[in-house]
Amino acid sequence: GSHMAQDDPRYTKFLTQHYDAKPKGRDARYCESMMRRRGLTSPCKEVNTFIHGNKGSIKAICGANGSPYGENLRISQSPFQITTCKHTGGSPRPPCRYRASAGFRHVVIACENGLPVHFDESFISL
Repeated sequence: GSHMAQDDPRYTKFLTQHYDAKPKGRDARYCESMMRRRGLTSPCKEVNTFIHGNKGSIKAICGANGSPYGENLRISQSPFQITTCKHTGGSPRPPCRYRASAGFRHVVIACENGLPVHFDESFISL
């Protein structure tokens, strides 16, 4: 049932890494604290995008809000507010330094069982 879907570990991981409903500021400080809070800093993750807004419309990319894109991916019909955090330090060891770029654009994800499980960073950082 729907309860199982909510507990899907890959979907949960997707939300942890890529979802932040109401960011306070979308700058380097935001990136540094979010990456740390979400456990993406040991080692420092090179690039990571957070999607802001409505969880339902992100999930819907796997359905009505998305179209097939490339190999097994989906592209959103509607653009999302996003913040992409790029690692600027030379070393992958903490403390991790990030640069933020805030944008509003379509996103590309992979779905499994109708749930987002992977965010395609290569589409964003083109």
